[in-house]
Amino acid sequence: CAKAAALEAGQENGQVGPVIDASSRDRIVKYIDASVNAGANVLVDGREWAKREQGSWVGPTVLLVNSVDDPTMKTELFGPVISVLRVDSWEVAIAIENASEYGNAACVYTRNGAHAEWFTSRFQAGMLGVNVGVPVPREPFSFGGMYGTASKFGDMDITGSGAMEFFTTRRKITTKWGAPLLSSPVAASCSAAQEDASDKANFAGRM
Repeated sequence: CAKAAALEAGQENGQVGPVIDASSRDRIVKYIDASVNAGANVLVDGREWAKREQGSWVGPTVLLVNSVDDPTMKTELFGPVISVLRVDSWEVAIAIENASEYGNAACVYTRNGAHAEWFTSRFQAGMLGVNVGVPVPREPFSFGGMYGTASKFGDMDITGSGAMEFFTTRRKITTKWGAPLLSSPVAASCSAAQEDASDKANFAGRM
């Protein structure tokens, strides 16, 4: 919390930039307010930044919530807000994570490889991180969620091999030729052409 509270507003390295517009700022603040009204404890409060006259700002905010039904636990805010819910066991934590309608990403912070394996083998999300909060994979793997969740639309992802498939038009050419005319200029001799005069189908695929 101390590191979050020490962050400064700005657009230089190590600073926290503004959100995209005033509508986004007001939406984020509304959810923070709703969480507080639901009983959350505000460990770091970034709402003061929203009072700035120029720009659309929301400061780093850390909420200690007391229920899985907290408003900030149900919706992606697209802002510098993190909600913390304490639970009694790993099984409860996994159950809460996997009960979400979203399946874009999940991560675990640990120094123990066995602990990381336990969680990553049980997460139900398309992108998994270990000590990486936004686990967007590098090429050639795709950014995208898991089938059966609100984070997956259509049959492919928007980057990587899925994007190549989406933006590519497959052209299929199927041909069938009869015996070559002996008067036509061909590379093979007439006798060789006559020996291979049977009809044959040929397929060529192009991308």
